[in-house]
Formats: sequence, C-alpha cells, structure tokens
Amino acid sequence: MRPAGRARRAAVLLTVLPVLAMAGCSQSHDDKRGRGDAPVLGGRGEDSPAQVLHMPDGFGDLATKCVGPGQRGYSTTRWFGKDDDGNDVTLPAQTAVVPDPDCR
Repeated sequence: MRPAGRARRAAVLLTVLPVLAMAGCSQSHDDKRGRGDAPVLGGRGEDSPAQVLHMPDGFGDLATKCVGPGQRGYSTTRWFGKDDDGNDVTLPAQTAVVPDPDCR
C-alpha cells in the first residue's frame, strides 16, 4: 500500500472511530438501560444551581439545594474504584431529601 493510501485510511479511522464510540453513550442508550434521567414535566425541571461542597480526593463531593417547599435534597457523586480483589467497582450516587423550613 502506498504511503498516501495509508495516510488516507488512518485519517478516515481517526474520524469515524470516535463517532462510533460516542454512539454508545447516547441518551436513548441510557434510557433503554434504565440509566437515563427521569422525564420532567414540560421538558424542563427546576434548574437553579446547587451548592456544591468539594471533598478531599477519595471522597464523593456533595451537592445540596431546595427541592420543594420545606424540602432539601442532598446528593453525592458516584465513586469509581477497585475492590479487595482488584475488580472495578462503581458505587451509585447517594441521595437524601430532608425537611428544611428555610426552603420555600
């Protein structure tokens, strides 16, 4: 194969492979597997920013915000790591909603 043909083939692969890799990360793919976001009334939920509390490395960050009248939500980030046998482990984000009279 001539050098120009190799370069062209490499350019095509470098263009097509990332597109194919990202196709597996689509919203519809996550929705079909039960991992997408829950549907929101009117297509848009309450999107005010949360207060994010950054934790040291190795600990999940914490986000909090009012999620309804008299209710505050807390959520941590997911954790990725290894178990004692060296296997990959992903722990889900933890969520809690607690009464908060300051939330209006």
